[in-house]
Amino acid sequence: MDTAAVILSAPRELAIDTIGIASPTADDLVVDIHHSGISTGTEKLFWTGEMPPFPGMGYPLIPGYEAAGEVVEAGPDSGFRVGEHVFVPGASCYDGAHGLFGAAAQRLVTKASRVTRIDRGFGPAGALLALAATARHAMAGPNKAVPDLIVGHGVLGRLLARLTVAAGAPAPTVWEIDPTRMAGAKGYQVISPDADERRDYRSIYDASGRGDLLNDLVGRIAKGGEIVLAGFYTAPLQFAFPPAFMKEARFRISAEWAADDMVATKALVEAGALELADLITHTSAARDAAEAYQTAFTDPACLKMILNWGSL
Repeated sequence: MDTAAVILSAPRELAIDTIGIASPTADDLVVDIHHSGISTGTEKLFWTGEMPPFPGMGYPLIPGYEAAGEVVEAGPDSGFRVGEHVFVPGASCYDGAHGLFGAAAQRLVTKASRVTRIDRGFGPAGALLALAATARHAMAGPNKAVPDLIVGHGVLGRLLARLTVAAGAPAPTVWEIDPTRMAGAKGYQVISPDADERRDYRSIYDASGRGDLLNDLVGRIAKGGEIVLAGFYTAPLQFAFPPAFMKEARFRISAEWAADDMVATKALVEAGALELADLITHTSAARDAAEAYQTAFTDPACLKMILNWGSL
């Protein structure tokens, strides 16, 4: 089989092209992707060429780990049926290209164990489940506290804030320096860091990916407070030790979602406790992917760009 896919052949060299995909086996699904999202974190780093060495990386590659579509072929051992709608976190089924993420394609082959059944009514927002589950992963579980300060009001920051509110915890404060991203708060406050005089936050979540903020954040925590690194950082992180020593600061790194995070996040969306659709600010036909990726990575007003594969 062949499929149309987004192919990043080198930094800033991205286009829609046709590529071969592997034949499915008994526990595989063939999925026609309806919508895929563009990540402004890790995908942007591959696009710019700034991604540090990472297992499985290389060019050419198929980007994308946010996709939703319909099962068009289900292996006898897959446990799925044709016609079911699924969230797909990526695929590595391509002939001649790395599938480090691999969800930005019109059709793909994936192990059934990797996908999640979703309601057809999720529409384009179904592609956002991975990012929502990643936000939930940062907050949920043993020895974790919900944030009382979130740095950055992009999609991840908004999801962290919405999940905190949905959990019934006190509303967090969110910092944002870009005026175009300060609107859209629901049940919490977004302010400029310069307008915030607090120095006693117990749990600060950085969703900005800016490692140069660590010293400032240490100065904002209470003694024994925690700083959660929820973004992705390309440069080595460093901080001044004496202030962190005086605060007995704790640092925690949060990675990608796990299966239980996906289950819990999906349930919140289905119950109406977590809104995703309004985080989509831009949509584009997949054939215009080059321009869509450029917009997603350079326009601050673009929170989440969705590619529509049905237009091909």
